[in-house]
Amino acid sequence: MGNLLLVVSVAAVAVVALLGVFLAVRPLRQARAAERLARARRDFHRQREPLEAKFIERAAASGKPRGLRWLDVEFDDDVVYARDRRRGQLKALVAIEVSFEAVEGTAMDEEDQAEAVGRVRAATAEFVHDGTRWQTNGRVYFNLAPSATVKYLSSDLEMVAEEHAIPRG
Repeated sequence: MGNLLLVVSVAAVAVVALLGVFLAVRPLRQARAAERLARARRDFHRQREPLEAKFIERAAASGKPRGLRWLDVEFDDDVVYARDRRRGQLKALVAIEVSFEAVEGTAMDEEDQAEAVGRVRAATAEFVHDGTRWQTNGRVYFNLAPSATVKYLSSDLEMVAEEHAIPRG
């Protein structure tokens, strides 16, 4: 009987100790995740100009939208950060306005399409953090603002943070 009581007491102490370790590690893990996010956000801002240039290069090379050539892209200062639910990758989403011109000899080159070609299109540019650095494949979500993109893809993305630029003036 005495041995059984000793075993139960040791097991209870072990369970309490494990629970204590779990409760102590969780805030540390959250603090580490917050630091990784802060570092990734700083890195995004430091690398933003070359990332935007790479985005334009890759998006323009995609051939989308069909029959249109990318002319100009204006990037908003605000950034929405989201996490890919499956891969855990951090994404930076930035609102853009894109101007196109028709590619000669395509359906978009026809006169009745001229109005559609001349309009500036609102979209969201996607940048992905691979765990060490930011990159882009030129992925664009047309007709969606960054926060609307997260909502639209809510089964795949979760909002992490939003940064709003300080108004100049």
